[in-house]
Amino acid sequence: MTRLFHTALALLLMTPAHVQEVEAYRRARAIKVTSDDGWLTVAGLFWLKPGANRFGSAPDCDIVLPRSAPPQAGVFDLTEGAVTVTLGKERRSLKAETDVVSLGRLRMLVIERDGRMAVRLRDLDAPARRTFKGLRWFPIRSEYRITGRFVPHAAPKRLPIPNILGYVERLESPGVAVFTLGGKEHRLDAVYETDERNELFFIFRDRTAGHETYGAGRMLYAPLPRDGQVVLDFNQAFTPPCGFTRFATCPLPPTQNRLAVRIEAGELNDSVE
Repeated sequence: MTRLFHTALALLLMTPAHVQEVEAYRRARAIKVTSDDGWLTVAGLFWLKPGANRFGSAPDCDIVLPRSAPPQAGVFDLTEGAVTVTLGKERRSLKAETDVVSLGRLRMLVIERDGRMAVRLRDLDAPARRTFKGLRWFPIRSEYRITGRFVPHAAPKRLPIPNILGYVERLESPGVAVFTLGGKEHRLDAVYETDERNELFFIFRDRTAGHETYGAGRMLYAPLPRDGQVVLDFNQAFTPPCGFTRFATCPLPPTQNRLAVRIEAGELNDSVE
């Protein structure tokens, strides 16, 4: 009876504006996930060795591409941290995270992780994209849009964030969000994901992880704090890239962001079959 009462009360408290905001976010999220640049098209991750790295569909290539590629398509060359690509008679330098090499419906991008260079492959016709059945979410619940206190760090702080490769990246952390849920106080360390510093980014894990939600944890963006307060809308919590492809290099929640509470809001973990 108590659970039914709280559910009914939550429905009464939800405002049309909040529901529309969350629904708009979820539509945009679905478009992003299924786009050419979405994680469903990521079909490979290849670490480059120094020197020549031949790529093509032939099985003896250093980077073996899908059958849609020519047997011997080209060469990536890694020399003193710089990468070039040769396609036919053309050779050009590649800037990591920026320059894309196109080969029919395939896209290749050089990325750098902890000083190592790799090629991320996208296949616009990837099976994961063609068979995707859509995102699934918890129902929108107003009690999971929480206004908490934001406690800035006394001095600039770099927060160590591990990733699934075993590396640790140190991201700038402006402070901690302190909020109440389930009658208890909880804390989440925030980081800036980009140099623009125009929003807060939270990497967290709660007790729905591995059950209703993705096992490693989830992510959440929040507006910058105002007047010492921060708004956390867990209805917009989302699955990290690793929930869509094994070729992502996801960050993992730091120990202090593993919450001893169930957050029954946001994206579910059975979005991909």
